[in-house]
Amino acid sequence: MLLLVCLPAATQESTVSGRALVVGGPAASSDSANAVVWLEPIGGPKPVRPLLQRPRLTQKNKHFEPHLLVVPTGTDVDFPNLDPFFHNVFSLFDGRRFDLGLYEAGESRTVRFNLPGVSYIFCNIHPQMGAVVIALDTPYYAFSTHDGRFLINHVPPGRYVLKAWYEGSSTDSLARLSREITVSLPQTSIGDLRIAQDQPKLAHKNKYGADYDTSQPAAPYDRQ
Repeated sequence: MLLLVCLPAATQESTVSGRALVVGGPAASSDSANAVVWLEPIGGPKPVRPLLQRPRLTQKNKHFEPHLLVVPTGTDVDFPNLDPFFHNVFSLFDGRRFDLGLYEAGESRTVRFNLPGVSYIFCNIHPQMGAVVIALDTPYYAFSTHDGRFLINHVPPGRYVLKAWYEGSSTDSLARLSREITVSLPQTSIGDLRIAQDQPKLAHKNKYGADYDTSQPAAPYDRQ
């Protein structure tokens, strides 16, 4: 009996499940992958879950990998250039604004995402390159699968604000999805979130606010 009394109480946690269904839009399909759903605790200190390794957004074959990255607010993200030519990574939209300048193959630069928000990342040389970094003040998030299903594990019971993001959805549509929920043990289902696909892919100019010059080769910066 003494041994049982001295044992610490186990942390009670829940799994929050649901479906984020992407609907509508001129190119609507049955694919609902890569919506991000998260829970922001109401009251109390901000929860922290340490990362196992520092995240990277690599530049390879004129693409960013991964295209979508979620990190805790305050995280340093590395941007290594794995291509045999120059890149210039920048973000001038909502979220973290930065310009890493021109850097060559084998180099890496780092950005700290010190405020919560969505950052759209581009290359000033290659207009086809784009990525998204979402900085969150909570570790309770998940990506949806192709059929829209998601699971947020290890969520303590309590009150939360539910939020979602999808690259093809407008800010107004996403704001309408936000609502307060209560998480209880052992399973909590929030049902279906219908995410409107009502916004085309974000159009962007170069870091100077001008159109990309595609009439001339990018050499010597794009030598192959």
